[in-house]
Amino acid sequence: MKLQRSIVQLGLAVNLLAIVLMPLAARGHESRPAYLALNETAPGQFSVLWRTPVLAGMRLPVALNFPGSVRDRKEPVVSELSDSLVERRWIDAGPTRLAGERIVFSGLQLTITDVLVRLQRLDGTVSTVLVRPSRPWFEVVPASGITEIAIGYNLHGIEHILFGFDHLLFVCALILIVPNRRILLWTITAFTFAHSITLSLATLRLVHVPAPPVEAMIALSIMLLACEIVRSRYGQIGLTSRWPWIVAFSFGLLHGFGFASALMDIGLPHGDIPLALLSFNVGVEIGQLLFIGAVLGVFVLIRRHQVPSRIAGAAVPVASYAIGIISSFWFIERLTGIIG
Repeated sequence: MKLQRSIVQLGLAVNLLAIVLMPLAARGHESRPAYLALNETAPGQFSVLWRTPVLAGMRLPVALNFPGSVRDRKEPVVSELSDSLVERRWIDAGPTRLAGERIVFSGLQLTITDVLVRLQRLDGTVSTVLVRPSRPWFEVVPASGITEIAIGYNLHGIEHILFGFDHLLFVCALILIVPNRRILLWTITAFTFAHSITLSLATLRLVHVPAPPVEAMIALSIMLLACEIVRSRYGQIGLTSRWPWIVAFSFGLLHGFGFASALMDIGLPHGDIPLALLSFNVGVEIGQLLFIGAVLGVFVLIRRHQVPSRIAGAAVPVASYAIGIISSFWFIERLTGIIG
C-alpha cells in the first residue's frame, strides 16, 4: 500500500512538472542562442562568424555592431540556411586587438534570446561569454585565468541541463518508473557515469556521431521509457523495471553525445581542455541534481496533502502519456529534419 501511494505521489509530481514543461515542448533543444565567433588570424585581424536564428521565416531582429575603430578588410558574405542566417566578415581591429572594446547587439534587449560569443585569440586561448537581453553587449577582456574558466564552464553545464528539456524529461521518466529511492540512486548514477564517458570521448574528438540522429534517438529513448511506464501499469514488467540502471546506462551513452554537441558549440580553451571539460560535466551534474531535488520537493509537498482517489488513480497514466506525447513530437520533428 505504501509503495502504491509513493508511485501515485510521484505521478502527481511529474504531472505538475509536465504542465510546466508542456509550453516548452516544441522547443526541446531549439532554445539555441544567436552565435558570434571571433577568430584572431593575425595581430588585430579577425575572421567573424555571426549566426542568427530564423523562426517561422523571420530573422532574429538583432544587429551586430563593432566599435568605430574596427574596419572591414573585405565585403561580408551572407548565407541563408534553413534555420539561421550566417554572416561572415573579416575585420581589422587595429593595435588594441579589441581589448577593452565593446561589441553591441542592437535590438537584443527587445528579445528573449541570448547571444553566445566565442573569442579565439592568436595564442590559441579561447573565451566564451553568454550575452543576455538585459545587458546587450560584450566587452572584450584579457584571457581568463583558471578560476574564471572553471566557473564559466560550470555555469555553461548547469544552464545546458536546465534548458535541455529532453534530458530533464528522461530523468522524470526514470523517477516515475523507479519508485524505490535506493534503486533510483543507482539508476541516476549509472546514467551520469554513462553520459560522462561519451561527453568526454566526443568532446576530445575520439568518437564522432552526427548531432541530428543523436537528438532524434534521445527523443526516442524518452518515448520508450514512457511505453515502459504504461506497460508496468498493466503488470507487464519490462527490462527497465527489472534492470533500470542498465537501461539508464545504455541511454546515458546516447545523451552524452547530446551534451558534447552543446559543449563543442561553445568551444574549449586551448591548454585548459581537461579543466573546461571537467567543469562543464560537473555543471551538468549540479543542474541534474537541482532538477531531481525539485521533483522530490514537489513530491514532498503533495505527500502532505490528501489527494482525491479519482485524481490519484489517473496520476501515473496521465504523466506517462504526457511524457510519451511530448517525446513523440520531438522524435517526429527531428526525424523529419534529418530526412528533409
